[in-house]
Amino acid sequence: MSTPAPDAFAPARLGPVAVRNRIVKAATFEGMTAKHVVSDELIAFHKEMAQGGVGMTTVAYCAVSAEGCGTPNEMILTDDAVPGLQKLADVVHAEGAAVSAQIGHAGAVAASTGYPAVSPSPFFSMLAMKRTRGLEGYEIDKVIVDFASAAKRIKDGGFDAVELHLGHGYLISEFLSPKLNRRTDEWGGSLENRARLAREVVKRVRDAVGPDLAVTAKMNMSDGVRGGFWIKESVEVARMLEADGALDAIELTGGSSLENSMYLFRGEAPIEELAASMPKAVGLGLKLFGRFIFKEYPFEEAYFLRYARQFREALSMPLILLGGINQRKTIDQAMTEGFEFVAMGRALLREPDLVNRMAQGVASDSLCVHCNKCMATIYRGTHCVLASDPR
Repeated sequence: MSTPAPDAFAPARLGPVAVRNRIVKAATFEGMTAKHVVSDELIAFHKEMAQGGVGMTTVAYCAVSAEGCGTPNEMILTDDAVPGLQKLADVVHAEGAAVSAQIGHAGAVAASTGYPAVSPSPFFSMLAMKRTRGLEGYEIDKVIVDFASAAKRIKDGGFDAVELHLGHGYLISEFLSPKLNRRTDEWGGSLENRARLAREVVKRVRDAVGPDLAVTAKMNMSDGVRGGFWIKESVEVARMLEADGALDAIELTGGSSLENSMYLFRGEAPIEELAASMPKAVGLGLKLFGRFIFKEYPFEEAYFLRYARQFREALSMPLILLGGINQRKTIDQAMTEGFEFVAMGRALLREPDLVNRMAQGVASDSLCVHCNKCMATIYRGTHCVLASDPR
C-alpha cells in the first residue's frame, strides 16, 4: 500500500526543526543590508513573510567573507552581524515561523563589488569583463573555514537553519562545473575532485553548528550552459552528499548568475529596468548588449519539476522543489510525487500572504505575472513593482 501524500499545510519537520507547514520562502536577495548587517527593513520584510504563513523564511545571500560578496549591499557574516540576526530571528519566531539564512561565496561574481574575481581556474568573465584568478590551495582552505565560521554565527544569532549556496555560478558551483574548473590538483578533474569543496564545506558546517540546526544545500541540477554542470553529474554529487549524511535536505535549482541568470528565473528579461538601475555606462552597455547576456526562456509552472524527478528517483533524503511554483495544485502535486517541501520566491514577493490564503481555501493561484521587474529592484529594496496595485 502506498503512503498517503502529506498535507503541505500541516506541521512537519525539517531535520531537527519543527515547522508549521512545508512551504519555504525561497532566498530572494532583499537588497536591504547596505551596511552589511541586518536592517530594520530586512526585519520588516521577513516579518511580513512570516505573518503571511510560510513555514520557514530564508534570509538571502549572506556572504561568508567580505571578498565573497556578490553585490555591494550584502550582509557579511562577521561578529557584528550576530545581534541583528538574533533580533530578526526573534521577530520571525514571534509570528510562528522558522528562519534560515543562505550563506555563500560569490567567487567570480564578486568582481561587481570591486573585489578580485576568483574562481577554481582562470577564465574570461563577461560579467566582470576581465580574466579571473584561480585560487591557491591555502585560499580554498580559508573558504572552508569561512563557511564554518559564518554558519556558527547564524546559529549564535538564533536561527533555525542554514542554507549553503552550492549553485548559481557562485564559487562552489564554479568548482562543480567541468567548464569552469580546469584544475589538475585534488580540487579539479574528476567529478569526485570537483565535488570535494562542496562536500568539505557541508561537513565542516555541520560540525560547526551541531545537531540542533537544520543544514540544507541549494544545488544546481543544471547550469543551463553548454559544457557546464548538468543532471548526469549533479545527481551523482547529490548521492555523494546524501551518503556523507550531513544535510537535512537539498533544494534543487539551476542557472548561473555568472553565465545564464534567466535559466533560473524564466519569463521576460527586464533589460530596460536593469539598465535604469545601473550606473550610466553599465546601463548603456545593458541596453546595447543585454539581449545577448540575458537569454529568455518561456515561463511554465514548476519548470524544474522534470529535472527534479530524476533526483527524487535517485535519492531517499528530503528534497525541496523550487522553480515557478504559483498554484495550490502544484504544491499538492509536489507532495504526491514525494518532495518533502516546496520553495516559493516571486509569488510571495507579489503576495506575502499567499500561503495563508491558500491554506484557507480562498486562493489557488498567485497574481505574479513573471515580468521579473523585481530583479531590477535589488539595489533599493527588492519588491514586486505591481504589489501596490489593487487585487
